[in-house]
Amino acid sequence: MKTFFLTLITLVLFLINPSPPTKSVAVETEWESLFDGKTLNGWHRFNRKGIKPIWTAKKGVLTFDPSLRPKGDFVHDLVTDKNYTNFQLSVEWNISEGGNSGIFWGVQEGENIPKPYSTGPEIQLLDNERHPDAKFNPNFHQAGALYDLVEPSKDVCNPAGEWNHILLTIDHDKNQGSVDLNGTRIVEFPLSGPVWENLVANSKFNNDCDFKDFGKFKTGKIGLQDHGDKISFRNIKIRKL
Repeated sequence: MKTFFLTLITLVLFLINPSPPTKSVAVETEWESLFDGKTLNGWHRFNRKGIKPIWTAKKGVLTFDPSLRPKGDFVHDLVTDKNYTNFQLSVEWNISEGGNSGIFWGVQEGENIPKPYSTGPEIQLLDNERHPDAKFNPNFHQAGALYDLVEPSKDVCNPAGEWNHILLTIDHDKNQGSVDLNGTRIVEFPLSGPVWENLVANSKFNNDCDFKDFGKFKTGKIGLQDHGDKISFRNIKIRKL
């Protein structure tokens, strides 16, 4: 009988003050979808309004198809309507054979900013097997690389035509950035300071005229690149840190 009453009291106390959800459940509820699978709501063309049908949203997949490019129209990089500072971005991507594309962050817009990569660093998306950019040493242009700055520690990319998963972490408070490709941490980098400045100085972004504001903004837009090759994205989501 004593055991019964102790159990009853414990149950009542739990109902009054239940335990908080586990960490994994709490984290999962923080993710915000950036793509509803049916429309391009929340996105727009870099430095322009609206989106041309070169980008399509069907059955949960966002696809850039260069065969649909309007004649004489060559600027179709997408950027989010919202700005982000500290975050984790989770994206699945599927590149065409020989394809090349990228994901930007910290992107700024304006009359004097011609391209997303004028300000926003890029995570490379590439067909490592067929695209010549993956054959250089060091492999600063291989899939998952911090483009032209930090090479991946290993090649864990699935072949063209198969889905890959990128987890990009940007935390300015800790001065830490990282890339996980298909569940493996392959790139880590600072976001400011002497090490970052040295990386930029030894890259194509060391031109003060064209890239004077490259990587200097803590807050900016997420971007998807028009590099002229077909690529698809799905399950695009973000959570603020």
